[in-house]
Amino acid sequence: MLDFRLSAKQQEYREFAHQIALEEMRPISLECDRTEQIPESFFWQMQKRFRGGVEGQARQFRQPGERQEAILAMLAHEEMAWGDAALATAMPGPGLAAPPILAQGSPEQQEKFLRIYRDDQLHWGALALTEPGIGSDVAGMATTARLEGEEWVIDGHKHYITNGARADLIITFATIDKSMGRAGIRPFVVPKGTPGLIIGRIEEKMGLRASQTTELIFENCRIPKDHLLAGREAGAKGGFKAAMGTLDATRPMVGALAVGICRAAYEGAQAWYQHELPAGYAPYQRREIAEKLEELRQEIQMARLLVWRAAWMADQRIPNSKEASMCKAYAGQLVMKVTAEAVRLSSPGEMTETKQFMHKWFRDAKVFDIFEGTAQIQRLVIARRLFPKVSIP
Repeated sequence: MLDFRLSAKQQEYREFAHQIALEEMRPISLECDRTEQIPESFFWQMQKRFRGGVEGQARQFRQPGERQEAILAMLAHEEMAWGDAALATAMPGPGLAAPPILAQGSPEQQEKFLRIYRDDQLHWGALALTEPGIGSDVAGMATTARLEGEEWVIDGHKHYITNGARADLIITFATIDKSMGRAGIRPFVVPKGTPGLIIGRIEEKMGLRASQTTELIFENCRIPKDHLLAGREAGAKGGFKAAMGTLDATRPMVGALAVGICRAAYEGAQAWYQHELPAGYAPYQRREIAEKLEELRQEIQMARLLVWRAAWMADQRIPNSKEASMCKAYAGQLVMKVTAEAVRLSSPGEMTETKQFMHKWFRDAKVFDIFEGTAQIQRLVIARRLFPKVSIP
């Protein structure tokens, strides 16, 4: 039997996250976007509210005996993106570093590397996967790691790394042998301040301007031998599977963020239609706008259900590669459509605060069709799962 209702605990967590988005994020959203800076007071407030990160706080709302971390994280990510997606990606906590540590690290490594996120200080984590020139093609990775005695030595170049300059831990994927292709990829934990880890430029972006996106350079970067995450999937292609498993966990989060922006833009257009629509609009024009808004509302709900399904499967430990790609691909393209329609529908009249937000959301939307794998890559992943007996290059 299917049940699409949220439990009392899930609804409580959703309201908790929405209150934070409404009270802490929306009031500073436009100023943070303009200055590309986030007040340190915001980070401390989020640390207080979400101690141990969003996922850490979510554990307090679980039903006893049930796995709900993924679905609770999805609920929080949608609400926070409704507040401000850039601020949502800048939250203190292990962030994108957590999935590979939890999926690939031994119990001892999990305790060693994640315990810093349980104190009262500000800590971030980052995932270094993307490289110049390879985009979403993880198998083409050029960053290398070689074992010298009791140390791994990493050399390479990563870019577009969220929170890369802040992160206490950077989960860095590198190849131990390029001739091995995917089978040579491994995940390594690189702590902040490691000699040879160079923080490059902080990117200036069209959207998500307050989110820190960093270039990372590894030059003879030496880490201890036990910083290789090899507690599980230690066989051939284990590292590549860890990278793909990380994306299976993070793509629904990206989908949830896109749904949150969709909802914000839809509600902004709805508010403009109800309160700011110029008096000269003919009845048929008003009807067309109302019909378009209803169409967008239905599509947003479809995207949300795709995200929830992928998250539910993750909690049930059901393989969700296809579903994670489906929700990310659909929501990533829908957010571009919804924000563009919101800007188009509300274009007449003076530039109100509502319109300023809609212009921001329109700029923020584009990256959701790109990061965590482009729409083309998502369709390729889906096709390979739908037609496993067909060779799809």
